[in-house]
Amino acid sequence: MDTNVLFDRIINAVHTDGVSVIGIDGLGGAGKSTISEKLCQNFSEHGFHTVLLHIDDFIHMRKLRYNSAYPDWQCYYDLQWRFDYFSNIINEIKSRHDDHVDIELYDKENDTYYQQRFSVLDKTIVIVEGIFLQREEYCNIFDYMIYIDIPEQIRLDRVLKRDTYIGDERQIIDKYKSRYFPAEHRYMEQFCPQNNADLVISE
Repeated sequence: MDTNVLFDRIINAVHTDGVSVIGIDGLGGAGKSTISEKLCQNFSEHGFHTVLLHIDDFIHMRKLRYNSAYPDWQCYYDLQWRFDYFSNIINEIKSRHDDHVDIELYDKENDTYYQQRFSVLDKTIVIVEGIFLQREEYCNIFDYMIYIDIPEQIRLDRVLKRDTYIGDERQIIDKYKSRYFPAEHRYMEQFCPQNNADLVISE
């Protein structure tokens, strides 16, 4: 879908005088980052201050999210993200107590955290892209939710080209089948994101 169309849909659905938080939900390899970046550009061109957040910047350190006491998929589903911290940050942004917010983000290379300051101005659009955004832990955070619905095989073909940091093709497939896909299936069963989003983009 043309992001100009997405922009029009969102503008007609949310109050844009203060802070609005838009979720771009979708499973691995759905194209969330690409759409989010283009949508940020659309809002910027129309005079909005934009903040783009990636849910993968809000994860626990490796020793916590890879816990051998649990199946690999459950580690990803239940132990990967800092749900409370992320929710608190979004609520702080929405409250607008200050004209900025300091956010602790994950440094993948060093398995640690660093702080980055984001401005919060009038007419701020916060776009959050990532997986599992319609979980109950994020209840009441988002003002508008988009779900990108892409078949699993298409997504797998994409991540085989993208996620080469995991290893060769066999290693990527094995990791998705043991860790990512089972967690995605649980999410689909529990929360039916394609039925509850404000807008679904499908391919």
